[in-house]
Amino acid sequence: MAAIAGVHLGRRHVDETVERLSSVSARRVIEPEVDLPGQLGGGRLIADDLLSVAGLDFGLTDEQRALLSREEVAAIADEGTRFEAVLTAGFSLQIAQSADLTDPRITYLLHELGEETRHSRLFISLLATIKPTARNPFERGLLGFLKRRVVHDLILGRPALMDVLVLAGEEIPDLIQKRMAEHPETDPYLREVNRYHRQEEARHLAFARTVLPELLATAPRRERFLVRHAAPLLIEIMFDSLVHPDVYRSVGLPGWRTWWTVKRSPQRLALRHEATAPVLAAVTAAGGFGHRRRPTRRWRVLVGQGPQ
Repeated sequence: MAAIAGVHLGRRHVDETVERLSSVSARRVIEPEVDLPGQLGGGRLIADDLLSVAGLDFGLTDEQRALLSREEVAAIADEGTRFEAVLTAGFSLQIAQSADLTDPRITYLLHELGEETRHSRLFISLLATIKPTARNPFERGLLGFLKRRVVHDLILGRPALMDVLVLAGEEIPDLIQKRMAEHPETDPYLREVNRYHRQEEARHLAFARTVLPELLATAPRRERFLVRHAAPLLIEIMFDSLVHPDVYRSVGLPGWRTWWTVKRSPQRLALRHEATAPVLAAVTAAGGFGHRRRPTRRWRVLVGQGPQ
């Protein structure tokens, strides 16, 4: 009886937390076209030390670095929009399959869907201003096909796995945007966009952390296996694809060779480790690794606690 009471108390606490998040979202509706007037400037968007090639000497001119800053921001905005589309598809599927549409979690998912679509509209407006020339190879050909198959066959319909990926998809850009927003050389409008996005994503992170323990507790064994072993690999791919090879080709660098060099650079690895450490902490706290609470090797590698 005590165990059952504990489950009910835990669920009630989650319900109350989710309802508070919904209340905040209801009071803070921000329409980007109305509440974020302005546009990006025509030159450099972020400082050299925020570029993915920071710490690497590729002999780029000031003009090339300015162009690279625009192409990198565009690539992140493009990937962010596509990630949010997967997120909204997954959430919509959860709503459609819910046994109880009055559950507070469903109400919050609807708030998050509205917020994510507004974010996507804002990201697309950035893309329209930048007019990037780089074409993402991860969205075309065999790589694009494999990406779509992973999304459809592995991620959608698995709420616990998706929640972990949502945490990663929020934590990684949150750190990148934090650095952009705090840097004095960031384009003023981009700085405001990043601040706005981080404010709303903080609630999304809180929701994902709140519901993760119950999602893991009710997930089938195969899904818990995927959380332990496949999720860190998917998160690493998610991080590395934020800036794709054609971005480097747009400034005259060899695309794939530069991408591999950047992927392994100390600065890029340090960024990945810092961005993904909170995700591992959330999965561990939620019981993702069982009673031993020791992360799998793949997770330890992701956050820099094991050999690369």
